[in-house]
Parts: sequence; structure tokens; C-alpha cells
Amino acid sequence: MAGPPDSTTGSTPVGASDPTTGPTAGPPPGPGERRSRRGPVAAVAAAVAVLLLGGYAAADAADAAPGVLTLAPAPVAPALPVAPGAAADPPRPTALPQLDPSAPPPDPAALAAAVTSLLAAPALRGSARASVVDATTGRVLLDAGAAEPRTPASVAKLLTAAAALSVLGPDTTLPTRVVAGTEPGTVVLVGGGDQLLSAGAGDPTATTGRAGLADLADAAAAALRERGAGPVRVLLDDSLTGGSPQLGSGWGSGDVAAGYVAPLTSVAVDAGRTAPGRYAARTGDPALAAADRLTDLLVERGAAVDEPAARTSAPAPTPTASSSTASAGTAPAPGALLAEVRSAPVADVVAVALAESDNTVAESLARLVGAAASRPAGFAESAQAVLAAVSTAGVDTSGAVLADGSGLSAGSRVPPAVFTGLLAAAASERSPLAPLLPAVPVGGLSGTLAERFTEPGAASAAAGRVRAKTGSLTGVSSLVGTVVDDDGRLLAFAVLADGTGATDPARAALDDVVGAVAACGCRAATG
Repeated sequence: MAGPPDSTTGSTPVGASDPTTGPTAGPPPGPGERRSRRGPVAAVAAAVAVLLLGGYAAADAADAAPGVLTLAPAPVAPALPVAPGAAADPPRPTALPQLDPSAPPPDPAALAAAVTSLLAAPALRGSARASVVDATTGRVLLDAGAAEPRTPASVAKLLTAAAALSVLGPDTTLPTRVVAGTEPGTVVLVGGGDQLLSAGAGDPTATTGRAGLADLADAAAAALRERGAGPVRVLLDDSLTGGSPQLGSGWGSGDVAAGYVAPLTSVAVDAGRTAPGRYAARTGDPALAAADRLTDLLVERGAAVDEPAARTSAPAPTPTASSSTASAGTAPAPGALLAEVRSAPVADVVAVALAESDNTVAESLARLVGAAASRPAGFAESAQAVLAAVSTAGVDTSGAVLADGSGLSAGSRVPPAVFTGLLAAAASERSPLAPLLPAVPVGGLSGTLAERFTEPGAASAAAGRVRAKTGSLTGVSSLVGTVVDDDGRLLAFAVLADGTGATDPARAALDDVVGAVAACGCRAATG
């Protein structure tokens, strides 16, 4: 969400935070897009996500495994009678159809005939470039300028997510720690990249708020009491992300106030929001705000804290198993681990970044990928690490340039073929990138696609069949994902247009393209 749900670099939001926060009213942009940046956002639950892979899909469709690919009808409440003259709401899309591994792929010539005129829609102003490949074999089915780089907007988050899954690992959790400081009477809050902390107790069933500052304070206060510590001061080690709040050079001046993104720090409560709500304004220093909150919680638990929280100029000592223990009544040694809480697994954090196009979470993931590669703390440096990691995972990234990890900054250029190559790689159940597919919203059902593909027309053919990441900036609309065609074949597609007119017509034009791909089942002409 560069800006709201997809990266958008416009001043007015267009339609993207955590799938658990619920839908927003009206069409404000999401963090990752803006009205000219984002599209309408609807909450998505991580449980809705399902791997569109052969074995899993078959088990899921047979109800042998949980997921949205099911043959059983979803329960439907009795419909209220429709008043005379009133129009009934269109039905919600049904669940994704079962994949058929033996289904024939579309004929390339027939597919091109079905979508070429749609790619030339007036709303796209001749700027659209597209790629469609068979997700099972990687065979190219449509090349409409697929090697030509285009501004990706928030679909760049797919690359960041893939790099995080590959480098960090889907099951990795991010630590937030309190350690004894090197200065007597200090404890240090050490940020480990978790942007989704709760200000209170953690919720072991949630992604946003899995780790809680109240739990961290409970453990730290108990450790201080056990060691007979006197007055303490909370210091903040923010070195993971550069030591101070960072703003991308290409971000708009109003992005933080509009709630599209928070300044990047090593730790944050609810991605830096100052109030509940997906597009609530963000604090100017999320990490220091977390340290202040920790200070208050320690005082509530009886700890003596006589000074406000402050950043430390030197990184905290790395805690070790031996330094985490100390005799009762003795001051903890510098670096002694006093308390720790951990985020949800990276795969779940990735789902938040993609489902609601959360720019802050995406930038933090990119920074973690950069840190793992020993890159300097910076947006461009982290973006370079993202591309390097995706390339190492076996995806051809030729022609791709990223300016940041969210797609919010200007300067990113990616060919559509890079995205379809990525999705085809993720379609293998043995791939470390496999968790990428179920993390993406479903058309007409979830995330930034909840209100798309729902109107009567060509695009509706893809409702319930398409999983895609959206992207919106001023003059930019993009859509990248997978779709099950009429024959039950899984196809990967990428459509990027960066010279469009108004956002809503451009989005509708992209949806029509994907609807045509879904409905194609294209066969070669005979006779």
C-alpha cells in the first residue's frame, strides 16, 4: 500500500493494513495505493488464502484440507424479499473452482485475439503491457510487450514478499526484546522489525497484535524485581532500520498524515497508527512511541522509571543464553535478556502486506531482507537486496529496477514478464515461494479485490477465480496474479499500465482483461 491499498502516488486516495481490521467505509485509497492511489479495501482473513497448487487444491476442493477451494456450497442466510421496483444485490462470487491438472492451456493466438482489443481500451491510453503464462509449465501464452518495464506501483510488494519468504523463511518470527543496557540503570528496547505489535497484551491467534507490549512489560518488570533493580530508564535501539525514522525520497508529503505509510523504524505498534482505522494518521516516530508506551507499562507494574524514553546511540549488546540468567538480587549484566515477544510467522506478515497492500509492513520486510544481506540501511539498498534474492530464487529479473519495497516511491520499473515468472515459480508446491499465492486477495471476496469483479460484465467471469495484487498511483494501474480459466487451468498474468487516465476506468479496463482470460478456454481456430 503505497498510500492506501496499492501504492499510489496521488494526492487523493484510491483504494490497502491488516486483514483483521475490517472493511473501510467508502472508497478511500488504501495504504499501498492512492486515489489515484488505492482502491476500496476490504478486510481479508489469512485463513481465506489457499495455495492454488495441484495437490493442495485437490485436497482443498474435496474438503480434505481447509481453504477456499471447496466443492461444498457456502452457507447462505435466507434472502429478504425484494421490494417491488427495487434491484437485488448481485450474488457474491462462489469459491474458486477446482483445478484440473490435465486441462489444456489456452491457444496463444486465440488468447491474443480475446484480449488484444481490451489492452487497447481508451482508459489505458496505449500504455498497457501484459504477460500471461501457464502457471504449471511456465509456457508463454501471451506476450504483449512483456519485456518492457513499466511502473509497478504496489504490485512491487510481490517481489518484496517473495524475497522475505525466500531469505527470512515463512516460519520465522520477529523478536522484540528488552535487554540490560551498558549504562547502569538502563534497559534497552531492541526493535527486530515487528511493525504489528499490540499496545496491550498479545493475541496468539492474530497477525496484527500477535506480540504485545504489555506482555513484554510483564516479563521485564518481573526480571527487574527479581534482580532488585533500582530506578531505570528505557533506551531505544533502532539500529536495524538506520537509527532514526526514515522517509522514502519518493513519498508524498502528505502520505504519513493520510495514513498511507509510517516513517520506517525497527518496531511499531499497529504500523504506527495514532488511532484505530486503516487510514488513521501515523506517528512521526513509531519506535519512540513504542518505547514511551513500554515506559508507561513498566511504571504501571511498579518499576521505578524517572526519565522519558530516548534513543541510544550505540546498538544494545547481543543477548546470549548465559547473559539471560542472573542471581536474584544482583544487577543484570549488560546485554542480559530481560524479556522477549515474537511476531506472527513471516508468511502471515506477508499476507498482511499483500492482502491490504500495507506499505509500512512491506518496507520493513524489505529492510529485513537487506539486513540479512548485510546491506546498508536504506530504501534503495533494501530494494536491491530484494531483487537479488528473487533472482537467487530462480526468477529472471532482467529489466527490473526497484526504488523501495512497497512501490510507493517513484523510480521503480519492472517488466510484466518478471511478475509472471515469479508466480509460475511460486506455483510449485516445492518452492520456498509457495506461500506467496495464498497470501494474495481473491477477486470479489477479499482484501483489495473485495469490491472488484463484482459488477455485471466481462470482468465478472473472474470473480472468485482470480487472486491478484493491485497497484495504483497517479496515472498508474496494475494487476498481477493467477486466474483459473474455464477449463480449470491455472494461468499467471501481469498487466501494467503507467500512462492511464482516471483510476476507476483504468482499473475496470484491467479487470476486463483478466475477465477475458478467465472466460477464454481458448482453442485454436479450425477449418
